[in-house]
Amino acid sequence: QVQLVESGGGLVQAGGSLRLSCAASGRTFSSYAMAWFRQARGMEREFVAVISGSGGSTYYADSVKGRFTISRDNAKNTVYLQMNSLKPEDTAVYSCAGGLRFPNKSPAQYNYWGQGTQVTVSS
Repeated sequence: QVQLVESGGGLVQAGGSLRLSCAASGRTFSSYAMAWFRQARGMEREFVAVISGSGGSTYYADSVKGRFTISRDNAKNTVYLQMNSLKPEDTAVYSCAGGLRFPNKSPAQYNYWGQGTQVTVSS
């Protein structure tokens, strides 16, 4: 069993930066691919980025490529999402998720989810 807790969300102006963190419990963290998803109000959940268990491979949604960076520290059981050049359309609840398949952009394939953290980008 893996429990995930996100932090780092908040309110930021367009063009600004935020770094989200997702802390995981359990001793098998490095076995899981970790992803970030986001869900804006009234919209479906959207894939943002995913990183392999070793951290050696990453994939990004086209909408965030070049602006967001996913990384992980397996010694700290933590995955990060560095978000730069934020836009109002990045406003959403961001959730981290853990799964055994990589790469995987489908929320249905992830076994573990955090509660989410709100990111609001003002124009």
